[in-house]
Amino acid sequence: MSKIQVDAIEQQTACGTTLTAGGGAGKTVVVDATTVTLGRCGGTVALASGASQTGFGRNGSVNWQTSIKTATFTAVSGEGYFCNTSGGAFTVNLPSSPSVGDIVAIKDYASTFDTQNLTIGRGGSNLNGDAADSIREIDNESLTMVYADATKGWLAVEEGTGFIGESFMAATGGTITCSGDYKIHTFTGPGTFAVSALSSTTSNNIVDYLVVAGGGGGGSGCGAGGGGGAGGYRFFANTANNPQSGPGAPRNGYGTPSPSGTAVTVSVTSFPITVGGGGVGGTVTGPSSGTCGGNGNNSVFSTVTSTAGGGAGSGNTGCGSTGNPGGSGGGNTRNRGTPGNGNTPSVTPSQGSNGGGDGPGGPSAGAGGGGAMAVGQNSNAPGGSPQIGGNGGVGGGITGFGASNGECSASVQYFSGGGAGGTYQGCNATPTPDGVGGLGGGGSGALSSSLPAPEIAAGTAEAGTANTGGGGGGGTEVGGTDTPGALGGSGIVVIRYKFQ
Repeated sequence: MSKIQVDAIEQQTACGTTLTAGGGAGKTVVVDATTVTLGRCGGTVALASGASQTGFGRNGSVNWQTSIKTATFTAVSGEGYFCNTSGGAFTVNLPSSPSVGDIVAIKDYASTFDTQNLTIGRGGSNLNGDAADSIREIDNESLTMVYADATKGWLAVEEGTGFIGESFMAATGGTITCSGDYKIHTFTGPGTFAVSALSSTTSNNIVDYLVVAGGGGGGSGCGAGGGGGAGGYRFFANTANNPQSGPGAPRNGYGTPSPSGTAVTVSVTSFPITVGGGGVGGTVTGPSSGTCGGNGNNSVFSTVTSTAGGGAGSGNTGCGSTGNPGGSGGGNTRNRGTPGNGNTPSVTPSQGSNGGGDGPGGPSAGAGGGGAMAVGQNSNAPGGSPQIGGNGGVGGGITGFGASNGECSASVQYFSGGGAGGTYQGCNATPTPDGVGGLGGGGSGALSSSLPAPEIAAGTAEAGTANTGGGGGGGTEVGGTDTPGALGGSGIVVIRYKFQ
């Protein structure tokens, strides 16, 4: 049987009158019933001044204000606010003297918290135990806060993104830039691409990438070492992201009607990034003795490996004259040896080209290293002197990816150009043009005599450009003294995805 136990009751039945239950210090009203209704006739149930409540709570319930907030204001307990930051960031200050159970809620009205942040000012109380304001930067966010006590202060009891049509990827690592709706992570050295959230649209979890290995080093030369081959070149653009494709197709992994190459679908995990360094240039170890150019180092992202460029042969004894295989092959040297093969090991689409070989007449100049899109040129003189080193093969180009500056651009960016072979001047008194490095960071070959400025000095091979995977230029000899080959350019890894 239900009961009400009180010390005293005064009851008036007319609408708008009062019922007083209990009286005196320490008196208690005990209600034991299935249903208890407080208030009648549209009246208000309120706590007396100085009284406190337990066991009721607000349960996330607030009265939402219909006036949209667009500038800094102070919130009132029990109220919810639609906050529009499209006109600029502002602050919601929480009540300065809150009571336990006070509640405030906010909602991103215009889905602009990401670009124009909302600050939750703590009003002198802690937020989740910390004496610091909170920056809200998630589009379409909703947040309900209840004051718990002086230690924790305001606690979030309900948090979400509400009715949102799409969520997006979030990740860290490398140098991060934005271009339109895309984030671009550029790695010029080793690092980690850490994915913390995925897109609700599955196709947007297939990322765009550019993975370029280090270029091979140029060989040392008696009469000229061959130019180092460029590093491997792997590019993939997700067609769902409406990519722009440059002259690197089809080796850039973008084809018609659908992409070719290796698609990478990311998950919430960390992906180690390897950026390959360039191969060392061949050195001179003694009269008519030297070393070959070294192979570069591979670059790796997830399941994609870009193979480093092959080093070039030497014009001296001490190593072979044959160019090494790699992503692109190294050039051979002075009428002996064979070119290095590109796309080794083989992948589809191909990631590089063969190095160059001998020109007509048994020249003493070196051949150019292969590039991403073209074989290295043969040494290009018919014997005698002067004999010009072969140009490096042209690298691959892409448009709109933003690898160098983080911005979509109409200009084409090139990578993985081959290094040029060194030139042999011989007895020719007229300055001889040098072999030209392939477009995409390939280094020029060394000269056996000086050309007018701004040409490089005699005997100096040009290194491959850093973070392009360009091959190093080949050496030569000046006045009977051999010169070294040049260092290959380091690689690069770039990852792009839709973030809004």
